[in-house]
Amino acid sequence: MDNLLLTIDQYKTEINNFTASDTETAETFRIKYLGAKGLIKELMGEMKNVAQENKKSFGQVMNEFKVFAEAKYEALKAATTNNGKAASDEIDLSLPADPLPVGSRHPISLVRNRIVAIFQRLGFAVAEGPEIEYDWHYFTALNLPENHPARDMQDTFYINQNPDWLLRTHTSSVQVREMEKGKLPIRIICPGRVYRNETISARAHCFFHQVEGLYIAENVSFADLKQTLYFFVQEMFGKEVKIRFRPSYFPFTEPSAEMDISCLICGGTGCNVCKHTGWVEILGCGMVHPNLLDNCGIDSNKYTGFAFGMGVERITMLKYQIKDLRLFSENDVRFLKQFTSAI
Repeated sequence: MDNLLLTIDQYKTEINNFTASDTETAETFRIKYLGAKGLIKELMGEMKNVAQENKKSFGQVMNEFKVFAEAKYEALKAATTNNGKAASDEIDLSLPADPLPVGSRHPISLVRNRIVAIFQRLGFAVAEGPEIEYDWHYFTALNLPENHPARDMQDTFYINQNPDWLLRTHTSSVQVREMEKGKLPIRIICPGRVYRNETISARAHCFFHQVEGLYIAENVSFADLKQTLYFFVQEMFGKEVKIRFRPSYFPFTEPSAEMDISCLICGGTGCNVCKHTGWVEILGCGMVHPNLLDNCGIDSNKYTGFAFGMGVERITMLKYQIKDLRLFSENDVRFLKQFTSAI
Protein backbone atom coordinates (compact mmCIF):
# COMPACT_ATOMS: atom_id res chain seq x y z
CA MET A 1 0.00 0.00 0.00
CA ASP A 2 2.89 2.36 0.69
CA ASN A 3 4.00 2.04 -2.92
CA LEU A 4 0.49 2.93 -4.12
CA LEU A 5 0.39 6.01 -1.91
CA LEU A 6 3.76 7.13 -3.25
CA THR A 7 2.53 6.60 -6.79
CA ILE A 8 -0.58 8.71 -6.08
CA ASP A 9 1.55 11.55 -4.68
CA GLN A 10 3.64 11.50 -7.86
CA TYR A 11 0.49 11.65 -9.97
CA LYS A 12 -0.78 14.59 -7.91
CA THR A 13 2.40 16.49 -8.64
CA GLU A 14 2.04 15.65 -12.33
CA ILE A 15 -1.58 16.82 -12.34
CA ASN A 16 -0.69 19.97 -10.47
CA ASN A 17 1.85 20.91 -13.15
CA PHE A 18 -0.46 20.08 -16.06
CA THR A 19 -1.43 23.08 -18.24
CA ALA A 20 -3.80 23.44 -21.17
CA SER A 21 -4.07 26.21 -23.78
CA ASP A 22 -7.16 24.89 -25.52
CA THR A 23 -10.16 22.67 -24.96
CA GLU A 24 -8.58 19.73 -26.80
CA THR A 25 -5.70 19.57 -24.29
CA ALA A 26 -8.17 19.76 -21.40
CA GLU A 27 -10.10 16.87 -22.94
CA THR A 28 -6.86 14.88 -23.20
CA PHE A 29 -6.37 15.39 -19.45
CA ARG A 30 -9.86 14.08 -18.71
CA ILE A 31 -9.40 10.95 -20.78
CA LYS A 32 -5.99 10.23 -19.23
CA TYR A 33 -7.00 10.62 -15.61
CA LEU A 34 -10.82 10.45 -15.40
CA GLY A 35 -11.80 8.38 -18.45
CA ALA A 36 -13.33 4.90 -18.39
CA LYS A 37 -9.85 3.49 -19.01
CA GLY A 38 -8.03 6.27 -17.20
CA LEU A 39 -5.49 6.26 -14.41
CA ILE A 40 -7.98 6.60 -11.54
CA LYS A 41 -9.99 3.59 -12.76
CA GLU A 42 -6.78 1.66 -13.00
CA LEU A 43 -5.72 2.55 -9.46
CA MET A 44 -9.19 1.70 -8.14
CA GLY A 45 -8.60 -1.81 -9.52
CA GLU A 46 -5.68 -2.22 -7.11
CA MET A 47 -8.21 -2.28 -4.23
CA LYS A 48 -8.31 -6.09 -4.48
CA ASN A 49 -4.59 -6.30 -3.70
CA VAL A 50 -4.81 -4.14 -0.55
CA ALA A 51 -5.01 -5.86 2.83
CA GLN A 52 -8.45 -5.95 4.40
CA GLU A 53 -7.52 -3.66 7.28
CA ASN A 54 -6.17 -1.00 4.83
CA LYS A 55 -9.05 -0.99 2.32
CA LYS A 56 -10.98 1.77 4.11
CA SER A 57 -8.04 4.20 4.30
CA PHE A 58 -7.01 3.40 0.72
CA GLY A 59 -10.58 4.10 -0.47
CA GLN A 60 -10.49 7.50 1.24
CA VAL A 61 -7.17 8.34 -0.43
CA MET A 62 -8.54 7.35 -3.85
CA ASN A 63 -11.70 9.43 -3.37
CA GLU A 64 -9.62 12.46 -2.43
CA PHE A 65 -7.40 11.84 -5.46
CA LYS A 66 -10.43 11.61 -7.75
CA VAL A 67 -11.87 14.86 -6.36
CA PHE A 68 -8.48 16.49 -6.82
CA ALA A 69 -8.28 15.38 -10.47
CA GLU A 70 -11.88 16.45 -11.18
CA ALA A 71 -11.24 19.91 -9.69
CA LYS A 72 -8.13 20.27 -11.87
CA TYR A 73 -10.12 19.29 -14.97
CA GLU A 74 -12.89 21.81 -14.21
CA ALA A 75 -10.27 24.54 -13.79
CA LEU A 76 -8.64 23.62 -17.12
CA LYS A 77 -12.00 23.52 -18.90
CA ALA A 78 -13.08 26.89 -17.50
CA ALA A 79 -9.75 28.52 -18.42
CA THR A 80 -9.73 27.26 -22.00
CA THR A 81 -13.43 28.07 -22.54
CA ASN A 82 -13.05 31.67 -21.28
CA ASN A 83 -9.94 32.16 -23.38
CA GLY A 84 -11.78 31.07 -26.49
CA LYS A 85 -14.73 33.31 -25.76
CA ALA A 86 -12.47 36.26 -25.04
CA ALA A 87 -10.67 35.71 -28.31
CA SER A 88 -13.91 35.62 -30.29
CA ASP A 89 -15.34 38.68 -28.53
CA GLU A 90 -12.20 40.77 -28.69
CA ILE A 91 -12.79 44.13 -30.37
CA ASP A 92 -10.37 45.27 -33.03
CA LEU A 93 -10.23 49.02 -32.49
CA SER A 94 -8.48 49.51 -35.81
CA LEU A 95 -11.56 48.40 -37.78
CA PRO A 96 -13.87 51.12 -39.18
CA ALA A 97 -17.10 51.72 -37.30
CA ASP A 98 -20.40 50.27 -38.50
CA PRO A 99 -22.12 52.74 -40.81
CA LEU A 100 -25.11 54.48 -39.25
CA PRO A 101 -27.85 55.43 -41.72
CA VAL A 102 -28.62 59.12 -41.74
CA GLY A 103 -32.25 59.91 -41.03
CA SER A 104 -34.18 62.68 -42.74
CA ARG A 105 -37.20 64.85 -42.15
CA HIS A 106 -40.37 64.20 -44.10
CA PRO A 107 -40.65 66.56 -47.10
CA ILE A 108 -43.94 67.90 -45.73
CA SER A 109 -42.20 68.81 -42.47
CA LEU A 110 -39.35 70.47 -44.36
CA VAL A 111 -41.68 72.68 -46.38
CA ARG A 112 -43.97 73.42 -43.43
CA ASN A 113 -40.99 74.60 -41.39
CA ARG A 114 -39.80 76.72 -44.30
CA ILE A 115 -43.22 78.37 -44.69
CA VAL A 116 -43.37 79.11 -40.96
CA ALA A 117 -39.85 80.57 -41.03
CA ILE A 118 -40.68 82.91 -43.91
CA PHE A 119 -43.77 84.34 -42.25
CA GLN A 120 -42.06 84.60 -38.88
CA ARG A 121 -39.63 87.00 -40.52
CA LEU A 122 -42.67 89.19 -41.24
CA GLY A 123 -43.74 89.10 -37.61
CA PHE A 124 -46.32 86.29 -37.78
CA ALA A 125 -46.64 84.04 -34.72
CA VAL A 126 -47.65 80.37 -34.86
CA ALA A 127 -51.09 79.42 -33.52
CA GLU A 128 -52.52 75.91 -33.26
CA GLY A 129 -55.89 74.38 -32.46
CA PRO A 130 -57.74 71.05 -32.22
CA GLU A 131 -58.31 68.82 -35.24
CA ILE A 132 -61.77 67.85 -33.94
CA GLU A 133 -63.82 71.03 -34.02
CA TYR A 134 -67.24 72.32 -33.00
CA ASP A 135 -69.67 73.77 -35.55
CA TRP A 136 -69.39 77.34 -34.22
CA HIS A 137 -65.66 77.69 -34.73
CA TYR A 138 -65.75 75.92 -38.05
CA PHE A 139 -68.91 77.18 -39.78
CA THR A 140 -71.10 79.71 -38.00
CA ALA A 141 -68.41 82.13 -36.83
CA LEU A 142 -66.89 82.03 -40.34
CA ASN A 143 -70.04 83.57 -41.85
CA LEU A 144 -71.61 80.22 -42.74
CA PRO A 145 -74.92 80.10 -40.84
CA GLU A 146 -77.07 76.97 -40.76
CA ASN A 147 -78.29 75.83 -44.21
CA HIS A 148 -75.80 78.12 -45.95
CA PRO A 149 -74.91 76.50 -49.33
CA ALA A 150 -71.19 77.18 -48.80
CA ARG A 151 -71.20 74.51 -46.09
CA ASP A 152 -71.16 72.01 -48.96
CA MET A 153 -67.99 73.45 -50.51
CA GLN A 154 -65.98 70.69 -48.80
CA ASP A 155 -67.04 67.12 -48.06
CA THR A 156 -66.75 67.06 -44.28
CA PHE A 157 -66.18 64.10 -41.98
CA TYR A 158 -68.84 64.46 -39.25
CA ILE A 159 -68.22 62.74 -35.92
CA ASN A 160 -71.46 63.67 -34.20
CA GLN A 161 -74.55 65.76 -34.93
CA ASN A 162 -76.76 67.88 -32.67
CA PRO A 163 -74.45 69.39 -31.68
CA ASP A 164 -72.16 69.03 -34.68
CA TRP A 165 -68.61 67.80 -34.11
CA LEU A 166 -66.39 67.22 -37.11
CA LEU A 167 -62.86 66.79 -38.43
CA ARG A 168 -61.72 70.19 -39.65
CA THR A 169 -61.34 70.63 -43.40
CA HIS A 170 -59.22 73.78 -42.96
CA THR A 171 -57.44 75.54 -40.11
CA SER A 172 -59.63 78.67 -40.19
CA SER A 173 -61.16 77.53 -36.89
CA VAL A 174 -57.81 78.34 -35.26
CA GLN A 175 -58.16 81.90 -36.52
CA VAL A 176 -61.61 82.14 -34.93
CA ARG A 177 -60.26 80.96 -31.60
CA GLU A 178 -57.52 83.58 -31.72
CA MET A 179 -59.96 86.37 -32.64
CA GLU A 180 -62.24 85.42 -29.75
CA LYS A 181 -59.38 86.19 -27.35
CA GLY A 182 -59.74 89.87 -28.30
CA LYS A 183 -55.99 90.59 -28.22
CA LEU A 184 -55.41 93.01 -31.09
CA PRO A 185 -53.60 93.40 -33.40
CA ILE A 186 -53.46 89.77 -34.60
CA ARG A 187 -50.72 88.48 -36.87
CA ILE A 188 -50.68 84.66 -36.92
CA ILE A 189 -50.16 81.64 -39.13
CA CYS A 190 -51.96 78.38 -38.42
CA PRO A 191 -50.26 75.19 -39.66
CA GLY A 192 -52.00 71.85 -39.18
CA ARG A 193 -53.49 68.67 -40.59
CA VAL A 194 -56.96 68.75 -42.15
CA TYR A 195 -59.39 66.13 -43.46
CA ARG A 196 -61.81 65.95 -46.39
CA ASN A 197 -63.97 63.15 -47.72
CA GLU A 198 -62.38 63.10 -51.17
CA THR A 199 -61.31 60.40 -53.60
CA ILE A 200 -57.59 59.74 -53.29
CA SER A 201 -55.66 60.54 -56.47
CA ALA A 202 -52.41 62.09 -57.66
CA ARG A 203 -53.84 65.55 -56.84
CA ALA A 204 -56.08 64.91 -53.80
CA HIS A 205 -56.15 62.97 -50.54
CA CYS A 206 -58.52 62.43 -47.61
CA PHE A 207 -56.01 64.12 -45.29
CA PHE A 208 -53.40 66.76 -45.99
CA HIS A 209 -51.76 69.80 -44.39
CA GLN A 210 -52.50 73.51 -44.53
CA VAL A 211 -50.96 76.76 -43.40
CA GLU A 212 -53.38 79.66 -43.00
CA GLY A 213 -52.52 83.24 -42.13
CA LEU A 214 -54.43 86.09 -40.50
CA TYR A 215 -53.54 89.74 -39.97
CA ILE A 216 -56.02 92.10 -38.25
CA ALA A 217 -55.20 95.67 -37.30
CA GLU A 218 -56.24 99.20 -38.21
CA ASN A 219 -55.95 100.28 -41.84
CA VAL A 220 -54.99 96.88 -43.27
CA SER A 221 -55.51 96.86 -47.06
CA PHE A 222 -55.50 94.44 -49.97
CA ALA A 223 -52.16 95.92 -50.98
CA ASP A 224 -50.71 94.65 -47.68
CA LEU A 225 -52.03 91.20 -48.51
CA LYS A 226 -50.50 91.21 -52.01
CA GLN A 227 -47.09 92.38 -50.84
CA THR A 228 -47.04 89.77 -48.07
CA LEU A 229 -47.78 86.98 -50.53
CA TYR A 230 -45.33 88.34 -53.13
CA PHE A 231 -42.62 88.17 -50.48
CA PHE A 232 -43.57 84.60 -49.53
CA VAL A 233 -43.51 83.30 -53.13
CA GLN A 234 -40.18 84.90 -53.93
CA GLU A 235 -38.60 83.53 -50.75
CA MET A 236 -40.01 80.04 -51.34
CA PHE A 237 -39.60 79.64 -55.11
CA GLY A 238 -37.26 82.40 -56.22
CA LYS A 239 -37.66 85.81 -57.83
CA GLU A 240 -38.12 84.46 -61.36
CA VAL A 241 -41.49 82.83 -60.64
CA LYS A 242 -44.49 84.55 -62.26
CA ILE A 243 -47.48 85.40 -60.06
CA ARG A 244 -51.10 86.27 -60.82
CA PHE A 245 -54.28 86.89 -58.78
CA ARG A 246 -57.75 85.80 -59.92
CA PRO A 247 -61.08 86.90 -58.40
CA SER A 248 -62.76 84.14 -56.40
CA TYR A 249 -65.33 83.55 -53.67
CA PHE A 250 -64.92 82.51 -50.05
CA PRO A 251 -67.68 83.09 -47.48
CA PHE A 252 -65.23 84.42 -44.87
CA THR A 253 -63.42 86.98 -47.07
CA GLU A 254 -64.61 89.87 -49.25
CA PRO A 255 -63.14 90.58 -51.73
CA SER A 256 -61.58 87.17 -52.33
CA ALA A 257 -58.90 85.94 -54.72
CA GLU A 258 -56.88 82.91 -55.69
CA MET A 259 -53.16 83.18 -56.29
CA ASP A 260 -51.42 81.28 -59.10
CA ILE A 261 -47.75 80.86 -59.91
CA SER A 262 -46.11 79.59 -63.08
CA CYS A 263 -45.74 75.82 -62.97
CA LEU A 264 -42.28 74.85 -61.78
CA ILE A 265 -42.61 71.24 -62.91
CA CYS A 266 -43.14 71.87 -66.62
CA GLY A 267 -41.83 75.44 -66.81
CA GLY A 268 -45.18 76.66 -68.07
CA THR A 269 -45.38 74.31 -71.05
CA GLY A 270 -48.19 72.21 -69.54
CA CYS A 271 -48.35 69.01 -67.45
CA ASN A 272 -50.83 66.98 -65.40
CA VAL A 273 -50.09 69.04 -62.26
CA CYS A 274 -51.02 72.37 -63.89
CA LYS A 275 -53.70 70.72 -66.04
CA HIS A 276 -51.74 71.83 -69.10
CA THR A 277 -52.36 75.53 -68.42
CA GLY A 278 -48.86 76.49 -67.27
CA TRP A 279 -50.30 77.92 -64.01
CA VAL A 280 -50.81 76.31 -60.60
CA GLU A 281 -53.11 77.70 -57.91
CA ILE A 282 -51.24 77.65 -54.59
CA LEU A 283 -53.52 79.54 -52.18
CA GLY A 284 -56.76 81.37 -51.58
CA CYS A 285 -56.89 84.77 -49.89
CA GLY A 286 -58.93 87.92 -49.31
CA MET A 287 -59.94 90.63 -46.88
CA VAL A 288 -61.60 89.32 -43.73
CA HIS A 289 -65.39 89.61 -44.04
CA PRO A 290 -66.87 92.22 -41.62
CA ASN A 291 -69.43 89.68 -40.43
CA LEU A 292 -66.62 87.40 -39.27
CA LEU A 293 -65.07 90.24 -37.26
CA ASP A 294 -68.42 91.05 -35.65
CA ASN A 295 -69.08 87.38 -34.83
CA CYS A 296 -65.80 87.28 -32.89
CA GLY A 297 -66.42 90.53 -31.02
CA ILE A 298 -64.10 92.74 -33.11
CA ASP A 299 -65.31 96.18 -34.23
CA SER A 300 -65.45 95.91 -38.04
CA ASN A 301 -65.73 99.71 -38.34
CA LYS A 302 -62.34 100.15 -36.72
CA TYR A 303 -60.38 97.07 -37.71
CA THR A 304 -59.74 95.37 -41.04
CA GLY A 305 -57.64 92.38 -41.93
CA PHE A 306 -56.61 89.84 -44.51
CA ALA A 307 -56.44 86.06 -44.48
CA PHE A 308 -54.92 83.38 -46.71
CA GLY A 309 -54.61 79.62 -46.78
CA MET A 310 -52.41 77.20 -48.69
CA GLY A 311 -51.91 73.44 -48.93
CA VAL A 312 -48.45 72.32 -47.83
CA GLU A 313 -48.57 69.31 -50.17
CA ARG A 314 -49.13 71.57 -53.18
CA ILE A 315 -46.18 73.77 -52.23
CA THR A 316 -44.02 70.68 -51.64
CA MET A 317 -44.94 69.18 -55.01
CA LEU A 318 -43.87 72.37 -56.74
CA LYS A 319 -40.74 72.83 -54.65
CA TYR A 320 -39.43 69.31 -55.27
CA GLN A 321 -41.16 68.74 -58.62
CA ILE A 322 -43.20 65.76 -57.39
CA LYS A 323 -46.11 64.74 -59.60
CA ASP A 324 -48.05 62.39 -57.29
CA LEU A 325 -49.40 63.58 -53.93
CA ARG A 326 -49.87 59.99 -52.72
CA LEU A 327 -46.11 59.54 -52.32
CA PHE A 328 -46.20 61.69 -49.19
CA SER A 329 -48.26 59.15 -47.23
CA GLU A 330 -46.99 55.82 -48.59
CA ASN A 331 -43.87 55.77 -46.35
CA ASP A 332 -41.64 54.43 -49.11
CA VAL A 333 -38.11 54.71 -47.74
CA ARG A 334 -36.68 55.01 -51.25
CA PHE A 335 -38.70 58.20 -51.68
CA LEU A 336 -38.23 59.65 -48.19
CA LYS A 337 -34.46 59.20 -47.95
CA GLN A 338 -33.96 61.70 -50.77
CA PHE A 339 -34.84 64.55 -48.42
CA THR A 340 -31.74 64.60 -46.22
CA SER A 341 -31.31 68.33 -45.71
CA ALA A 342 -33.47 71.33 -44.92
CA ILE A 343 -34.44 73.70 -47.70
